[in-house]
Amino acid sequence: MANESKKDFNAMMKNNKDMPKIQIVEDDKTIKKYGGDKMFFAPPLYYDKLMEKVPKGKLVTVGQMRDYLAKQNNADFTDPMTAGIFVNIVAWASYQRNTDITPYWRTLKSDGELNVKYPEAIELQKRLLEEEGHTIYFL
Repeated sequence: MANESKKDFNAMMKNNKDMPKIQIVEDDKTIKKYGGDKMFFAPPLYYDKLMEKVPKGKLVTVGQMRDYLAKQNNADFTDPMTAGIFVNIVAWASYQRNTDITPYWRTLKSDGELNVKYPEAIELQKRLLEEEGHTIYFL
């Protein structure tokens, strides 16, 4: 994302467009990769609600949230592209608020890495996690 300081991420987070929805995928490569043809699209608020529930001292990955949302909505998988975008929108929306903060820093990328697209890149996420008692290693 670019020009984050000029965007209203809270408005973006509340824009559900045509979601939630399930789309049937017909691409054999995608079906094989994700284990089925029912792809769920979750709106940004779904990710916000899940991220709000992660308690201090615990972490979640985007992949775990995607798996949970797929299961809860009787789908085979959740769209990975919109998941990544929407998690970032949730992070920036929380960063722009003075109250009702979503602890977005407790959500890691699907591979367990810090998210460079979060506010202040990985520096803020690293600091906030360390303040909660986590040790961050870079290899």
